[in-house]
Amino acid sequence: MENPWEEKHIGKRVGANLRKIRVHRGLSMEALARQIGISKVTLLKIENGEANPTLSVIWKIANGLSVPVTALLSVETDVAVSRKREGIVLSDPDEMFVVEPVFRSHQPHVFELYRGYLQPHGTYRSEAHPHGVVEFVTVMSGRLDVEIDGERYQLYEHDVIRFNGDIPHQYINPSSSPTVLHFVITYDQPVTGKSVWFEGSV
Repeated sequence: MENPWEEKHIGKRVGANLRKIRVHRGLSMEALARQIGISKVTLLKIENGEANPTLSVIWKIANGLSVPVTALLSVETDVAVSRKREGIVLSDPDEMFVVEPVFRSHQPHVFELYRGYLQPHGTYRSEAHPHGVVEFVTVMSGRLDVEIDGERYQLYEHDVIRFNGDIPHQYINPSSSPTVLHFVITYDQPVTGKSVWFEGSV
């Protein structure tokens, strides 16, 4: 039996959900490309399931559409167990930073949960998220520096940081061991319409 969370299936899942959002909002491919800031050719490949977008591209699409990342992934049912490395795994090409979407709420004011793994001496730079996004990051093991608006915060095992995600920020592992993180991302704006959560999520 094929694994629905394999990389090739993730690309198809993102493409199908992206198409649903675009059609629901009455956007042409050209209009969506301008809105998101990604080329029409790239978007077309993603929609057709011919490309596996990286973590940064998925974030860019979600930010451009003002939807949670899990609206593109459809990762959970009403009752679910999320086990390490058995679900969706997202990363950038160098795989310095890897995240696993865990759960998201079904309420109008939504949150998302993620596991994250930052490799030794690795850095992940995040673009600003939509206004109102707040991130809560817990260091489960290892070390983490978080740079926000030019200020650096040093975190150790079981430390937690909260910050507004609508400005550029970056995660830095200054150690020679991997860092394991737990993220809670909240959105203060109600999410309306079927352009966010779709029936048939797994």
